Amino acid sequence: MTNINLDAVRACVFDAYGTLFDVTSAARSARDALGDNWQPVADLWRIKQLQYTWLRGLAGHHADFWQVTGDALDFALAALEIDRPGLRERLMNLYLGLSAYPEVPDTLRRLKAGGMRLAILSNGTPAMLAAAVASAGIAELFDVVLSVEEVRVYKPHPKVYGLAARHLQLPPENACFVSSNGWDAYAAKAFGYRALWCNRSGQPPERIPATPDGEIPDLSALLDIVPA
Repeated sequence: MTNINLDAVRACVFDAYGTLFDVTSAARSARDALGDNWQPVADLWRIKQLQYTWLRGLAGHHADFWQVTGDALDFALAALEIDRPGLRERLMNLYLGLSAYPEVPDTLRRLKAGGMRLAILSNGTPAMLAAAVASAGIAELFDVVLSVEEVRVYKPHPKVYGLAARHLQLPPENACFVSSNGWDAYAAKAFGYRALWCNRSGQPPERIPATPDGEIPDLSALLDIVPA
């Protein structure tokens, strides 16, 4: 990590879900209803959510991330045989206000104060992302918040990664893309970004092309890497 040279970086582009926002926090907040099932619900919900984005992208059957998130939740609840009145609506509403990881607000504020331009590039819909950044109190820190709905295809399609470079008016090599999803960081690197994998859970490296420039345990490590 200490040998990463990002001197040419002028902007940091963040994935949202799993990177800035804890995708398990919706189910965790409903522990009173889910009990010990909250973690299995959170895990299966996330797995199916990502699977559905990839399957829809490959099949050319796009639906926005709100629908995909609801479809994934329906699968998880059915698979775990959970059927309680009002639970689906509650979990979906909780997803709009996912908790930011503890280090996120301070890290973003310090990067912004140091002159770094900040962006989000996410599968989320514009409405979902607006709700998330407002709930976390970080909306004013971003120069731009970008949704795949502009190109109507999900990550890791190259069209998605082109959005940030175009909106920031920077070559990809002058922006650092940060994601906790290994496949996302790898795909961003393949597109041309400087890329950091925020490996929060200590996963092994992916076996796909274009290894990221570095790996960090959480976003606070950015403060020692990107230029102030």
